[in-house]
Amino acid sequence: MSDLLQIGQPAPDFSAQDQNSNTVSLDDFRDRWLVLYFYPKDDTPGCTVEAIDFTALKEQFTELGAAIIGVSPDSTESHGKFIAKHNLGLQLLSDPERKVTEAYNVWRLKKFMGKEYMGVVRSTFLIAPDGKLAHIWNNARAKGHAEKVLQKLEELAKS
Repeated sequence: MSDLLQIGQPAPDFSAQDQNSNTVSLDDFRDRWLVLYFYPKDDTPGCTVEAIDFTALKEQFTELGAAIIGVSPDSTESHGKFIAKHNLGLQLLSDPERKVTEAYNVWRLKKFMGKEYMGVVRSTFLIAPDGKLAHIWNNARAKGHAEKVLQKLEELAKS
């Protein structure tokens, strides 16, 4: 296990399929902001709140020149159902082999009700147009998180 990523370092490259089985990679977002958020599982309470909140604020992110992408180990089919059920306006990447989650070091030991297990730690990476990590939220809380990311983007995009 490598150390956690740091602000200012280049964002790890990635390539994965979205809900429509299109291949998406970091290079697709050169010269624009990217909100890359990792979440444990489609259609669970916290993950649904987070996805709905990002969808609600999508227009404001777009106005600031940012794309929003969610990543979880779920299948492309699961992502498609999740998007349709909640009318989400997001691109969700399928990472069943955990290549992207491991590159961003968000596949970690978690504890729940006294049990330890490996899983996705809810985390968000704000990637600047130059491909560097501009801000990192580790162990994010789903509720209100999208607003915090938007506030940070507003602050950084203006500077």
